[in-house]
Amino acid sequence: MALMHWATMNPTKAALLMAWLPGRPWFQGTAGADVERVAGYRFDDPAGAVGVETLLVRAGDGPIHQVPLTYRDAPLAGGDDWLVGTSEHSALGRRWVYDACADPVYAATLAAAVLADAGQAEEFFEVDGQREYRELTMSITGSGTRGADLPPVDAVRQVVEDDLTLVVTDSVELAVVRRLDGATAAEGAVLTGTWRGQPSPLPLAYARRR
Repeated sequence: MALMHWATMNPTKAALLMAWLPGRPWFQGTAGADVERVAGYRFDDPAGAVGVETLLVRAGDGPIHQVPLTYRDAPLAGGDDWLVGTSEHSALGRRWVYDACADPVYAATLAAAVLADAGQAEEFFEVDGQREYRELTMSITGSGTRGADLPPVDAVRQVVEDDLTLVVTDSVELAVVRRLDGATAAEGAVLTGTWRGQPSPLPLAYARRR
């Protein structure tokens, strides 16, 4: 379960991505174009410490890009090269925002979603002490066996940025599809998604055990 806050971020996620995306090798679009959120989904950090959110965004007239992010209350050790930026959250204070592909919490939750069909987090707002459900903007499905045992996913050993961004850990290899045009594929179990305007499932990520 993801508990959301009625809060502001300064700079906003869109502003952070507007500055960060043009420097990525897999980005296609116009530098400086406004970043529009198309849909998104979240995973639960079992420890409850790290926010894990994947955004589907479009910059101007470009294609839809998949951008996984993690939000931390302190810097990620060894994560300087993957820092998207910092932002002041009006409820939680300073957040360090990372390209999640380099974050072991994201690697573990993505592996669970693909290999064990763990699903996405339900989202709620807390209003006057009551929790209000936030309608999800997309649906995801993993091709692995629901509830399957998974090896521990700890440190991220390597990240190779490309149209399929490769994330290597000691126990699994993950491939994250960056441009959601159906033109990239990999071997292994697959996570697919649908959203408004995209009723046919498209691959989002792949995983295989090492």
